[in-house]
Amino acid sequence: MTVQKVAVVTGASSGIGAATARGLAAAGYRVALVARRADRLEALAKEIGDAASVHAVDVTDRAAVDAFAAGLTHVDVLVNNAGGAFGADPVASADPADWQRMYEVNVLGVLHVTQALLPALRASGDGTILVLSSTAALATYEGGGGYVAAKMGAHAIAGTLRLELVGEPVRVIEIAPGMVKTDEFALTRFGGDAAKAAAVYAGVAEPLTAEDVADTIVWSVTRPSHVNIDLLVVRPRAQAANHKVHRS
Repeated sequence: MTVQKVAVVTGASSGIGAATARGLAAAGYRVALVARRADRLEALAKEIGDAASVHAVDVTDRAAVDAFAAGLTHVDVLVNNAGGAFGADPVASADPADWQRMYEVNVLGVLHVTQALLPALRASGDGTILVLSSTAALATYEGGGGYVAAKMGAHAIAGTLRLELVGEPVRVIEIAPGMVKTDEFALTRFGGDAAKAAAVYAGVAEPLTAEDVADTIVWSVTRPSHVNIDLLVVRPRAQAANHKVHRS
């Protein structure tokens, strides 16, 4: 009897996380939806159906993460998607509290969930850990110091884990998206300022969508077990680099 594979998706209440959960469910996985907003998760689970389960967990709360992990009997895939940017001020005037929040969710959140689920991923005999970083993890840009530092931390976790787990039945994948237009990312970054959020994408014909990134995640996860996508950078055609975007 074939046991249905289980994928844990953090940050599943919106954007890339929700799109990834839909994609993995369509690919035949049971999906454990993890995020803080239970109402959003319930709505997504209702949409997906019996293949989804709801887990209202803050990935920065280690005790909550450990309790969540203890309740799982089997895990094949972990998608570390939870993250975010807060503020876009220069290093000279940035709020250290924003930097701390970014480090906690983008770095320590990945660490907490990965540590908690690694025994189950090993026990599966064919585990996958996926870290969603960013092109910010690969190059700096003005006003992005805190977010860049946090995503470089996530990038470092992925690279280090791959070295430490070589020879074990767990692969480590990193997806680094460039400009993605979602309902919440830029709005959250600018504290709800809709005009500033809209300016990020002004004149860009086709930024990536959450579904575009989810498609790369699902593709990477569903490669044969011996195939590891170490690092996949995905940008819209209009973006050549973090600082080079064509606007019409």
